[in-house]
Amino acid sequence: MIKLTRLNDEKLILNALMIEQIQSLPDTTITLLNGKKLVVKEKESDVTQLITNYYQKIGIQKALNEAGEDSE
Repeated sequence: MIKLTRLNDEKLILNALMIEQIQSLPDTTITLLNGKKLVVKEKESDVTQLITNYYQKIGIQKALNEAGEDSE
């Protein structure tokens, strides 16, 4: 889970595994797998770092890296 801030300063905790894509439009817009969109104050690069840290914390980052090596 990652902690983010909506534009109205409301805090939220998001399951990073539900994120489909992140865009800067110029505000950071996160599209979830179910199509819902969230606009947050954090920069795209900061959200990406939070996701990476979360993946490392739960041990999925290593699995993703290994899967990438196998597909090459």
